Amino acid sequence: MAGASAQTPIVIFDGDCGFCQRSIRFIHRHDAAGHFRFAARHSPAGARLLGESGIGVAPNSLVLVDDAGTWLRSDAVLRIAARLDRPWSLARAGLLVPRGVRDLAYRAVAAIRHRISQRLPACALPDAALRRKIVE
Repeated sequence: MAGASAQTPIVIFDGDCGFCQRSIRFIHRHDAAGHFRFAARHSPAGARLLGESGIGVAPNSLVLVDDAGTWLRSDAVLRIAARLDRPWSLARAGLLVPRGVRDLAYRAVAAIRHRISQRLPACALPDAALRRKIVE
């Protein structure tokens, strides 16, 4: 995986989902420190990372792989948010909520994410800065 190290947090997302693509753009836009790299789950890098983590190639979840481990669902979202610019980093307080409650909300959104993305305008092509952060 060129350009990524074990220390570089990588967000693995569903590249076929408009909601997920918008989420990646949001993370990129609010990541002034440049913490994150990105990989679509069906890309060679995404599939390899998912395989190495034992998750498999088709989790219905955003996945964060960082030096502390592999994170799914609300754990991934809140750990990502914790590294974003304020006010988004304050969402880390959500980690105090029991995982079962958080993941119930996450699964509810995940179940309708394709319907949500159909109602949103089409995504533009990623800008050069975001393209440089995509791990192939």
